[in-house]
Amino acid sequence: MEIFTLLEAIEEILENSRKIPFSQKYIVDKDEILDVVKDIRLKLPDELKQAKWVKEERTRIIQEAQKEGEDIVKEAENRIIAMIDEHEITRKAYDEKQRILDAASDMAKEMSEGTKEYADNILAELEETIAKLKDNIITAQATIDAAVATIKNNRKELK
Repeated sequence: MEIFTLLEAIEEILENSRKIPFSQKYIVDKDEILDVVKDIRLKLPDELKQAKWVKEERTRIIQEAQKEGEDIVKEAENRIIAMIDEHEITRKAYDEKQRILDAASDMAKEMSEGTKEYADNILAELEETIAKLKDNIITAQATIDAAVATIKNNRKELK
């Protein structure tokens, strides 16, 4: 993912920054950091589009599973109508209908649960990625703010 590469770039800028003598502060190139942050902002919509696609795909898969289940039910009903000739055949038809309905219901439920789990996993990963990104941006911003404050302070001391 490009966002991780950009975050690594921020980390590299911070790691390669010069230390201010007699302090725990570092000097960083504000424009360089801001350029990377701007690139991150531009990449975020791609991640959000991906999450939207996952959601739409989940909905499509659930709809397909429901249609498949309905088709199976219709097929079972058609089989039952064709088997109404005798009492034994009718009883077997009802048993078969119930078995098919149960199987279709189980299959639809499994597909629905699998789809929900898949979508949830994708969304959880995306949520975690965005949370990490947010934390890294906040950390970078705090570092930048501290560097700017130090620079202002040092300038004030020089005057």
